[in-house]
Amino acid sequence: MTRSAMLGEVLTQHRDDERVRALRAILMQPLLTAAAPEFVLLRRHADELRLFLSREAGWVLHLERDCARLFKRPADLTDATRGASGFDRRRYALLCLAAAVLERSEAQISLRHLGEELVQLAADPALAEAGFRFALDQLQERRDLVHVCRFLIDTGVLARVAGEEDAYIAQSGDVLYDVQRRVLAALLACTRGPSTYAAGSEPADTNARLVALVEEFVADTPEARRTALRQRLARRLLDDPVVYIDELSADERDYFSNQRGPLTRRLCDATGLLAEQRAEGSALIDPDGELSDARLPAEGTLAHATLLLASYLAEQARIDAGRWIGEAEIATFLRKAADEFGKYWRKAEREPGAEVALARQAVAQLQALRLVSREGNAARALPALARFKPGTPVVTQGSLLA
Repeated sequence: MTRSAMLGEVLTQHRDDERVRALRAILMQPLLTAAAPEFVLLRRHADELRLFLSREAGWVLHLERDCARLFKRPADLTDATRGASGFDRRRYALLCLAAAVLERSEAQISLRHLGEELVQLAADPALAEAGFRFALDQLQERRDLVHVCRFLIDTGVLARVAGEEDAYIAQSGDVLYDVQRRVLAALLACTRGPSTYAAGSEPADTNARLVALVEEFVADTPEARRTALRQRLARRLLDDPVVYIDELSADERDYFSNQRGPLTRRLCDATGLLAEQRAEGSALIDPDGELSDARLPAEGTLAHATLLLASYLAEQARIDAGRWIGEAEIATFLRKAADEFGKYWRKAEREPGAEVALARQAVAQLQALRLVSREGNAARALPALARFKPGTPVVTQGSLLA
């Protein structure tokens, strides 16, 4: 091989590596600002990435001067484990109101002024009728507002200029922000904006509104329906920890049984993920652990308790695969685990009664990873949990690993 051919191979490999890095970055953070190291790679490989994402998942990649936005379409709108960290319905409502205030604000805004504007918007009788109240006269309300602002900072909508949010919570200071309007405009990912509905014509309930916001046109032809099937499956593989065959529709199961090899191969080649194929379904595994916001194993008390619980539930599933295990049994197991391994845990989780809250958090983690299903206060192992087989804990350098 000539030197020029060798150099060409090295350059091709370098370009491929850059494209994989850029794709992984936008999959992990669909709203990426120009400050991210991968932003320049996204711009460099924009045409190829747009084509791949559009063809395989039906997702649109939009690049601005200040940000890049991947307009993902979730495969399952009812999955409550996919929300932003620490957000409940109240904080989501507050986030929407904050976005409305920022859309009309100047280039800079203080946290105090943002709060005052939110109080005025929250006084709308329609919000009061829906049970939403926001007045900033309680500590928890200021904490809710600060949580929303920190989320907007993380997404790049706000940039802190001066001040600290903790001082605002304590009513001893204020914070000044720059408002990044281009990033704000890309915050909502939908096919139709909520404001396009005339008053009184909007869908009746929350679920119907979610469906309407992301509804996509599919031509009534065999080829268009096959493309839509393939793209829905690709979205699940790229977004969900595990895709179980028995949760797919009949059409999706037929397509997946015939095409999952080529489909997963294309996705893995583009993202650097590894396909794990089982009779029950498929998962795209990231050997580097970068493309997940919920990891197991991980560090910390909750992560260790979750890992111990995963092993326990996997053992119970081996004995009786269909058994639902109640919260009381899970809490009892974690109480015994605290007695055995508590010296490695935070003090709060070692206190009597703390196992109940810890059990709920651990089950929620396993549910988000699609390792268990949950109904009420009971959990049942899903097939992928079998990878967490019971083992002997090992203590190394003062930390406990399982």
